[in-house]
Amino acid sequence: THSVKDFLQEAFKHVNLKWEDHVEIDPRYYRPAEVDLLLGDSSKAREKLNWRPKVDFPGLVQMMVDYDLKLAEKEAAAN
Repeated sequence: THSVKDFLQEAFKHVNLKWEDHVEIDPRYYRPAEVDLLLGDSSKAREKLNWRPKVDFPGLVQMMVDYDLKLAEKEAAAN
């Protein structure tokens, strides 16, 4: 499993920044009854479709960050 903090750490590490310097946590936005664990289960896809992930978590985060960086560059160039 991966937390939002795990995602932040991977994303900011990819661009050589410390997430703590750029992210502010506001307790007002915590859920009143926080769910301790939300977990996806790919076992059915693995069993019935013989599916296997091709990208690990750090790789996925890097792909997402790279895509957003390219998108931001295109938007900046258009303005």
